[in-house]
Amino acid sequence: MAPEGAVVIQISVIGSVIAGVILALLIGGGCVALYLGLRARRAAASTLVANARLEALLGSAPALAMVVRTDGRLELPDRLADWLGLSPPPRYLDDLAGRDAGLTADDARALAADVAAAQKAGRPFARAIRTQGSSRALMIRGARAPRDLQAPGGVVLWVFDSTESEAEIARLAEEGAEARAAFQALTGLIEAAPMPMWYRGADMRLAMVNSAYVDAVEGADAADVVRRGVELVEGSGIGGPLASAVIARDTGQPQMQAMPATIKGARRMLRVYDVPLPVGGVAGFSIDIEDLEQARSGIKRFADAQRAMLDRLSAGVVQFAADRTLAFCNQPFRRLFAMKSEWLADRPEFDRVLERMREANRLPEVRDFPGWKAERRDWFLAAGGAIEENWHLPGGVHLRVVAQPLPDGGLLLIFEDRTEQVQLASARDTLLRVRTATFDNLYEALGVFAADGRLQLWNNKFRALWGFEETFLVTHPRVDALAEAAARQLAKPARATLIADLVRAATVERAQRGGQLEFADGRFFELAAVPLPDGNGLFTMFDISDSQRIERALRDRNEALEAADRIKTAFVANMSYELRTPLTSISGFAEMLSEGYAGKLSKDAHAYVDAIMESVERLGLLVDEVLDLTQHDGKTPDIEMLEVDLEAVARDAAAAVQPLIRRKKLDFAVEILPSVGSMKGDALRLRQVIEHLLRHAVGGTGEGGRILLHADGTAAAARIVVSDDGAGMSVDAVAHAFDRFAQPGVTRSGERALGLGLPLAKQFVEAHGGTIALVSEPGEGTFITVELPRR
Repeated sequence: MAPEGAVVIQISVIGSVIAGVILALLIGGGCVALYLGLRARRAAASTLVANARLEALLGSAPALAMVVRTDGRLELPDRLADWLGLSPPPRYLDDLAGRDAGLTADDARALAADVAAAQKAGRPFARAIRTQGSSRALMIRGARAPRDLQAPGGVVLWVFDSTESEAEIARLAEEGAEARAAFQALTGLIEAAPMPMWYRGADMRLAMVNSAYVDAVEGADAADVVRRGVELVEGSGIGGPLASAVIARDTGQPQMQAMPATIKGARRMLRVYDVPLPVGGVAGFSIDIEDLEQARSGIKRFADAQRAMLDRLSAGVVQFAADRTLAFCNQPFRRLFAMKSEWLADRPEFDRVLERMREANRLPEVRDFPGWKAERRDWFLAAGGAIEENWHLPGGVHLRVVAQPLPDGGLLLIFEDRTEQVQLASARDTLLRVRTATFDNLYEALGVFAADGRLQLWNNKFRALWGFEETFLVTHPRVDALAEAAARQLAKPARATLIADLVRAATVERAQRGGQLEFADGRFFELAAVPLPDGNGLFTMFDISDSQRIERALRDRNEALEAADRIKTAFVANMSYELRTPLTSISGFAEMLSEGYAGKLSKDAHAYVDAIMESVERLGLLVDEVLDLTQHDGKTPDIEMLEVDLEAVARDAAAAVQPLIRRKKLDFAVEILPSVGSMKGDALRLRQVIEHLLRHAVGGTGEGGRILLHADGTAAAARIVVSDDGAGMSVDAVAHAFDRFAQPGVTRSGERALGLGLPLAKQFVEAHGGTIALVSEPGEGTFITVELPRR
């Protein structure tokens, strides 16, 4: 067992060790605590710096944050409250809507709904709002608050000031709308363009074509043409449409070339344009120049034909270009001015041509040739139209020169050789003197009046006939003054106006007129006015006194004959009326004898009585015809216009002449077609027409002959034909067949010696507006046609 002192020492050592260990632990713990404290201090300082940086970033950020807690409380900076126009800052979400500031009630309700949806479903949102009382536009983006924000169930709202953005967006939207409108207008214009237009992408493939392009290539629609890549112009090699487009794309310069193409089965010439675009594609369009090429070719052909025609003219023609060099001259010009073709081939200038003319002695003789040449050089710049001159060349040659400035600055010269015309003018002057001498010695009185009515020429007979003084005529008086001076020579002075009327008709109306005047001494003159080719009028007077006296005697005799004819007609009419009474008595007594009132008659007596009654009937018809002719005296008889069945009328007329037909044993054929129809007219007169024609045919046809009655018609007219195979009529008889009271020698032999039926038939036909025609030859029979209009 250890000693107690040793135990105490041992306990002390252990306590010291334990105390040392505790002290060491305390010192170590203090060091650790010091280290951790220093590290925490450094972390806190770093956190403060980071917080300061974050606050600085938040202060300069374009967006401000606002936290909305579950109970609706708000955490927002003062700057955001200032954006909303709220002071003091709102505490709850409902306080964002103010009367004159903050959000509108609608925006506040919509924002509250978005916040509630974000709290419940965690769905982020974005909303654009405007603050009241300012033009500030705000964009709010919201999402559920993160856990580190220590706002469980809350929502973080980021508010962006989009005022400038909204203005920029509005401006861009407006520009976009304008661009879309311009694009639509341009698209419409391209679509409506009458010429094919297209657009190629950078790969030279077709990307767009218009309707004209589709129509030209006969495609279904634009999409079909683009899909199939149908080219307007065939070929893609050198000089083809794609080659031109590639050159335009690579060089950046528009290209144009003329190429043929087949459009709707027709070969056309197109002028194709390829225009490079900034986007890398190439736009193209084509213009149909087929008509232009044809016109250009036609103009060239016309120019060639014109030059060929100018070579055939007798006048010399030379044309100078705008640079005053010779462009063309015809053969007469070369002959007229002795120009050699090899010299003209060098296209000499205008001045050299004039000098060559002078050397050939083909210019007028002038003192100052350079000045004269300068004046002619000014013809190129003349603004007053064509210039005309007369050149008198040595040797008696007369040239008419016409200088016509051309629109292109050139000059056209025409040289007309008028030497022969000048000689003819001299001969004409001699001829005029001969004409004047002849004019003065004519038997007729002549005067020539100008278009203004003034007397220009007269002969001695004209002056002597009217008794005019020479001093009066040399003043070239107007026709009105001349007629007034001539009135004293006339039996009726007022008739002097006839002179002015005739002259005016010849000079103004260009018509030939005539008339007669009686002088106070009993002479008669025939007047005539004839228009002359030069616009004047020729007035002539011819003495017809002798013929006038003979005409007056013939007129008196004609009046006496007409009076005798009227007396004869009245006498015949009276006699016809007087014959009716005895004819009626004879007819009555003959009927009484036939009926047996005077006793029974023998067979021969009956035949005699029948002959008497037949003769009375014929004589009665003849008297009626004479009365019809004399009552109307050639005038149109009165008719009653009613609906008439022409078939029935024709058959009644045929039945009326049947006794005559049977008596002469004639072959009578009746052909009445249904087409004859009906018309407006007088049934009695139309029946008389047919009867007269049939009786005329019976009278001219021998026993056993043939007569035809034919009737037909159309929608416009009805036709009646009566023909026979009798002896026919002579040419003279045909000419007078329709004359009233024709002489017996004129008509055909037979029962109707006076020929009253045809004149009556003609009167009745013409009264219905129709026509009657007769054709006959001796020995060939007679053919009579009547046409009656239905209207």
